[in-house]
Amino acid sequence: MTLQSALGWHWLVDLMQCENLPSEPEVLESILVAAAELAGATVVQSCFHRFSPWGLSGVVVIAESHLAAHTWPEHKAMCIDLFSCSNKIDAQTAIDFISKKVGAAEVRTRMEPRGIHATA
Repeated sequence: MTLQSALGWHWLVDLMQCENLPSEPEVLESILVAAAELAGATVVQSCFHRFSPWGLSGVVVIAESHLAAHTWPEHKAMCIDLFSCSNKIDAQTAIDFISKKVGAAEVRTRMEPRGIHATA
């Protein structure tokens, strides 16, 4: 048992200097659902919430796992969390779409293998 395999991949994305963050949960939901579909994911269900006095959080459950986002308008920032156990998902397409929609001037992305297990 020397080789290791990931059960899935987790993209953690920080969007900074966002000039067009949505202020309504329905708008953020439409952006994330469109991003998931463009990436080749199968949307199952979503849930979004507005915080007081500002900020949004939401998750789109996809058959391949999830796409979540959290906004901090007071910092012009948004964080995205995309997890997939499928090789068919084009995560970069989703990231690029969301980044463009919110007008992010800076995008920091890292990708982590999840559920590493040894294989024979």
